[in-house]
Amino acid sequence: MSDMKASVLETKNGFHVEGYERISYDFTFLDGVFNPKNPQLAACYERWGRVLAVTDLNVYNLYGEQIEKYFQHYHLELKVHKSKIGEKAKTIPTFLSIVDSMTDFGIIRKEPVLVVGGGLVTDVAGFACAAYRRNTNFIRVPTTVIGLIDASVSIKVAVNYGNYKNRLGAYHAPIHTFLDFTFLRTLPKAQIRNGFAELIKISTCSHLDTFNLLDKYCEELIETGFGRADGASEEVRAAADKINKEGIHEMLKLETPNLHEIGLDRVIAYGHTWSPMHELVPETPLRHGHAISIDMAYSATLANNRKLISDAEHRRILSLFSRAGLSMDHHLFDEDILDKGTAAILKTRDGKLRAAVPNPIGTCTFLNDVAASELNAALRRHKQLMKEYPRNGEGLEAYVDASDTGYTENNAREAEAIETAAEEAGTLNDDVAIHGGSVPNGHANGHINGYSNGVTGKVANGIAEELSNGINGFTNGSRA
Repeated sequence: MSDMKASVLETKNGFHVEGYERISYDFTFLDGVFNPKNPQLAACYERWGRVLAVTDLNVYNLYGEQIEKYFQHYHLELKVHKSKIGEKAKTIPTFLSIVDSMTDFGIIRKEPVLVVGGGLVTDVAGFACAAYRRNTNFIRVPTTVIGLIDASVSIKVAVNYGNYKNRLGAYHAPIHTFLDFTFLRTLPKAQIRNGFAELIKISTCSHLDTFNLLDKYCEELIETGFGRADGASEEVRAAADKINKEGIHEMLKLETPNLHEIGLDRVIAYGHTWSPMHELVPETPLRHGHAISIDMAYSATLANNRKLISDAEHRRILSLFSRAGLSMDHHLFDEDILDKGTAAILKTRDGKLRAAVPNPIGTCTFLNDVAASELNAALRRHKQLMKEYPRNGEGLEAYVDASDTGYTENNAREAEAIETAAEEAGTLNDDVAIHGGSVPNGHANGHINGYSNGVTGKVANGIAEELSNGINGFTNGSRA
């Protein structure tokens, strides 16, 4: 929730306006958020008597029945918008499909949309809420490690555009976030590993105690879903709970004074200097955790070259990534991509690199005075070091798959449906054609409405009723 305080002062030639917005929102740790014995979530909707939920298809297939029974128990009418939201479908058409479902539902100004899913779902649905009437409330129930640890902390919401992650978005806080770590019982290990990277991120540059726990329990945390799997020891469960709570708390302390990123030196941007570029370079995109791990590992090598971290600390960081099965390098991460990533991030960060690096583990330094020659030399050394690690530093299950909905299921049939719909729509707004354009090098990379396999097409109105990511909330050819 937010309250606005403002003043308007008359000046010699006009007026001067100052406004201050108070932002407040809550986090609740609650295992079993959809257990009928826990009324906390239902209480948020008692006033409205109904719920519009946005979730991804994977989550709905696993938990849809439980969610429906929960709201039936509390006599709340439930409508569910199901989307296949992955990096390839984190796009404007997916965003618009959620907007259309909000319109069809007749969402009332202060009525909160319920968003259930991983970080991709909360990003796109949160952006839809930010845009709808310029400010629609929402409640988050994250279901992945990244969603619980990282995306739940930030108030940033966005979609990808062109070849760039999160190029279109807003700052829009949910009114409440429920953190239920029992979702990790059904999360694939590849996704556990994916989220593990976010905890390495925050601990390496800001919380040594958490880094030490990750280092001690690395393999067990991944194998047991952070202690939530059957048979997990109490020791691992206790360590996981401590890691999760302290990791979230640390990120909140760092982010809360800078929710709108007015300050651009951000500790939690460790691993996010070059990764926004190279994450989407492969034809099948890297998982976010693997992309930032490559960035973090390379940044650690850069820091070691400058003697900001010792050789022992450097190897300790690399060893943790390797033990977790996270990527530290990729064959397409080369000097050209490094240069392009640098150029892109300089624009984002107002002309400065602001590369967060450990100095030492548990603290952070920002680098600005780094020449291209130094960056390239660090990359060459990093790639030599990677030869000492399994798979030359490439990670396990590093690429998105069917558990990252919206990529593998965006097949050629759906791309063809886009082209057909565009041809039928023809023109828009007094015969001004809307062109999707060509996709270079056989890569989609989010250029044209999130469809994959490098299909060339034209899009007008974005209407394709058979599309899982199309307008009006259609999934698998039926109304969501």
